[in-house]
Amino acid sequence: MTEHTKTDGLPGMDAPELPQVLEKARPRSERMNSDKIECNACPVLCQISDGRSGACDRYANSGGTLVRVDPVLLLRRTLGRDEPVLVPFAGAGDQAGISDAGGASEAAPAAWSGDLLLADEVFVTGVGSSTTYPDYKPAPFIVSSQAAGVDLVTVVTEGIFSYCSLKVKIDTDRFLGAEQANVRCKGEVVGHVTTAEYGSQMLSLGGVHHLTGGSKKEGRVTVEMMQRLGNKQAAELTIDGGSQVVIQAGRPPIVNGVEEKRMRVGCGSATIGIFAKQFFGKLDEVVVVDDHITGVLTEHQAGRCLDMRASDIKMRGRKSTPGRYFQVANPGTGWGGTDISDPLSIIESWDADTAWPGMRLLMTSTTGEHASWYVLDEALQPVEQDMPADVRSIVERIGENCEPSLTTVLFLGGAGGSLRAGVTENPVLLTRAIKDALVNVTCGGAPAYVWPGGGITVMADVMRMPDNSFGTVPTPAIVAPIEFSMKLEDYRQLGGHMDHVRTLEDALRRGAWHNEGAPTARQWLPLSAVNPWPLARPPLLG
Repeated sequence: MTEHTKTDGLPGMDAPELPQVLEKARPRSERMNSDKIECNACPVLCQISDGRSGACDRYANSGGTLVRVDPVLLLRRTLGRDEPVLVPFAGAGDQAGISDAGGASEAAPAAWSGDLLLADEVFVTGVGSSTTYPDYKPAPFIVSSQAAGVDLVTVVTEGIFSYCSLKVKIDTDRFLGAEQANVRCKGEVVGHVTTAEYGSQMLSLGGVHHLTGGSKKEGRVTVEMMQRLGNKQAAELTIDGGSQVVIQAGRPPIVNGVEEKRMRVGCGSATIGIFAKQFFGKLDEVVVVDDHITGVLTEHQAGRCLDMRASDIKMRGRKSTPGRYFQVANPGTGWGGTDISDPLSIIESWDADTAWPGMRLLMTSTTGEHASWYVLDEALQPVEQDMPADVRSIVERIGENCEPSLTTVLFLGGAGGSLRAGVTENPVLLTRAIKDALVNVTCGGAPAYVWPGGGITVMADVMRMPDNSFGTVPTPAIVAPIEFSMKLEDYRQLGGHMDHVRTLEDALRRGAWHNEGAPTARQWLPLSAVNPWPLARPPLLG
């Protein structure tokens, strides 16, 4: 038995007000203490003492019964109040109170009357629903409903994802690290820097090799980091040979202790083109410093089309096309994502036959955060002066056109393994149905992109998922919600578990299909304004 399968010595759990019962306790073996039960919700098989939770803190022993500590999350289009609400399933007894997020209680309503068009109002998510482990069990919720006259079914579960990662987009020009550089959390390698995109640095974090292919500590740190980022919490990372960053979904990144403010309006060349007409007549030359493509106005096609007088400035780096220069400096955290603090260091010289005393030069970064104004003296040496107000307004316009710098976290999970058996006895039919656009896949009710090719590889923006959607098991693996919605007849055709299909009203009354009538809980949340209604997307309703 591994160190993870025993939970004695963990902090005592807070008794859940309305736990979700999952199954009867497994019969005790001779080697198991009499007050323990075995949890089979994941491969760890924790032996849990009465009043304690398992190693994942998601399942617990309540008087000899295995319970899911967290409530099942249900989305409703028109909740009528802003805060989350905890409600007992009707099977738990109609006299139980309704507990809101602040802990207040009020009288519970009578048993569900069925007078609402439930399919148009309620969606059962996988958050808190439990798993299908050991993989042959039908999903805990297989719910039938009707919308716009179409019979539908939604298969709901929590997936245990060993094959999963986070793709992180960090809006900044700052140098975070070289491509393929290791990303570390608490000293352990948890991912790497991947290809930069327009105005953003990209990280790939997690993945099966870090979860299972390294030391126990590497796997533990990786899964904890992924859970934090997936649940919209902050994580501190260091990049080999690069920067220290603090990232959090939906928040500005913090690079080397400095919070980023702006995402660049474009590369140096694009900035030249966008603002060329506004620059015209107010100056003689503009250099927009950029780690990737530095722009020079009079040489650029935009300057030529405006018939600007050539300055014949000589730039460092490698000339690409007219007015566009690569590699003018090394990557860094200075001007335009380079390592320079003095913009004049990227200018090699001036052509004495072309340049003239009094020539006006603006040097700016792609965000406008750095900008300096120079005038050439009689010796053709640039002298820094106060920037004219009309030029300053253009630099401010560059900043105005920069979007706020944010961190985006996408969850990427492979659902092509045993998870499918909770949907159908012939798993490949589910894969084919998804590829044939017969099934809509969501994660906690949020839209999920299904990658082309084999298997079911889904990707979802964690900011569109409910708070605290992600959990962990110490195998280690990530636990994430997933829902498959389709027409009822299509579910029948792909060999679904038809004997376990229940109406939405019945699911609201009794909870998960393996619930035996003990207290269970559901939590209501309003549908996020950024998400479409999961049951109102083609091809479900034609």
